[in-house]
Amino acid sequence: MDIGLLPISVKLALLFSGIYLWVGMLTGVWKYYQISRSDLARAHYYVDIAHRSSLLYAPATLILAVMAYCSVWSENVNFLFVAINLIFFTFSIVSYVVHGFLKDTSNQFKEPHQLGKMQLPKILMRMAMVLLVIGEVGATAGLLLGMFKGLF
Repeated sequence: MDIGLLPISVKLALLFSGIYLWVGMLTGVWKYYQISRSDLARAHYYVDIAHRSSLLYAPATLILAVMAYCSVWSENVNFLFVAINLIFFTFSIVSYVVHGFLKDTSNQFKEPHQLGKMQLPKILMRMAMVLLVIGEVGATAGLLLGMFKGLF
């Protein structure tokens, strides 16, 4: 198949899968650097989380690409479902990298919610998590249903 003929939702998911893999590798270098400089041979908690989550989001995004490819929904709907997941995956990775860089917390859900020297309102964290859950679970369910209909 000519790669140029793939739907944009599939291309976007494939591209971000590669980006997440690369970010996972870069954060792995950062993790190793911190481990090599630590008396306890450990990286900051959120450097470790950024590394692992990036590596886990890479294959997850490949699965989204396959789901979008097999889905019976319109390209606009598949694109929306893929984009919602990518927005939240990226937001999560970026937040982990920021916490790892700032070394401001070992638990972003611990109150008060820290971002550097700033304290974030509790409602902001709650809204972000509710939107993330609804967005990721809903968009993935939509792709799963579209793929199911396409396969059967």
